[in-house]
Amino acid sequence: MDIIFNQSSEIGIFQTELRKMEENPEVSSIMVLACDDNGYLPQSLDPILTSASKPLFGGVFPAILYNDQKYNQGFILAGFKEQVHPIILENMDQPEVDFDASLELELEQMAERKTIFLFVDGFAPRIGLLINSLFAYFGLEFNYIGGGGGSLSLVQKPCVITNKGLKQNCMVLAATDRISDIGVQHGWSSISGPFEVTKSEGNVLIELDYQPAFEVYRQHVDQHSGTTIGQENFFSIAKAYPFGINKLGTEKIVRDPISADANGSLLCVGEIEKGTFVDILNGNKDSLLNAAGSAMLSALNDAAPASKSLIFFIDCISRVLYLEDDFKEEIMTVYEKSDLPMIGALTFGEIANSGKDYLEFHNKTSVIASL
Repeated sequence: MDIIFNQSSEIGIFQTELRKMEENPEVSSIMVLACDDNGYLPQSLDPILTSASKPLFGGVFPAILYNDQKYNQGFILAGFKEQVHPIILENMDQPEVDFDASLELELEQMAERKTIFLFVDGFAPRIGLLINSLFAYFGLEFNYIGGGGGSLSLVQKPCVITNKGLKQNCMVLAATDRISDIGVQHGWSSISGPFEVTKSEGNVLIELDYQPAFEVYRQHVDQHSGTTIGQENFFSIAKAYPFGINKLGTEKIVRDPISADANGSLLCVGEIEKGTFVDILNGNKDSLLNAAGSAMLSALNDAAPASKSLIFFIDCISRVLYLEDDFKEEIMTVYEKSDLPMIGALTFGEIANSGKDYLEFHNKTSVIASL
């Protein structure tokens, strides 16, 4: 695999490096990981992407990972020798769009694939519905890994990189023949619950146990944290108190609440369906670092080093916001367990399964693949 990393945010340098990789006869398709601080806009980036001679897939994220460092500016190009035909699913904000029909058209070209990379607009609606459609059509035949693009401004904007340009409300899938092993861990534990989700709309949590969701959440978070959470300081406190959706036989699926409104509802990254049961979670530095290390060990899976050439690390941006300066220890906890090069992104939601478990849209979770 050919890897190009550059710390520059200049679009001209991105174009030069992309063209250089396209000229490599060993590269058949290209994954692009870029930083939101680069300031890429569709009007300047689209002519470069749409004129590319090889398939592209990727996204724009708050930060990227290259070996043992996090970068807030720059980009990574990963050139795959495997042929890839990216599937672009657009208009996620339009309820009438039939994801099932779009996926059914792609079934034949997915045959015999091993690993699917997925990049989605992390603030798009219906991410959960689309992921359920993916699993319904493709099941456990593949390993899946990817995440949600977006900006720490929490303002939705185009962030999915495709041959059709830089897209919003979109997901791109790239199915490859590359064999992978994947680990998924988060390290958050319950402090209260379970609570029944008695009313929700997509990624808006409206009621818990028939009471306004924020009132229930505030009561338990205030008691545990010793502080008072409100709309003004919501995110600074809530980053340490995600929700956990209860699942049989596996770790809870984490959902990140990112804001509260005047009606007592909570906006989350990813859907929480009515009728599910959730706990309020909390963690600490050690539990998060141990989880990332465990995910890495699962990804290595005793594979012979000669059979793998890369570590791909998808980690939640809210883990960075929680760990702050200690996040460099999380990177090292993963990086030092292998001699392989490592690339990755810090995301709004992580998408993964291991070929053994149900495909999920995670929050606050470390997802790692050896490829």
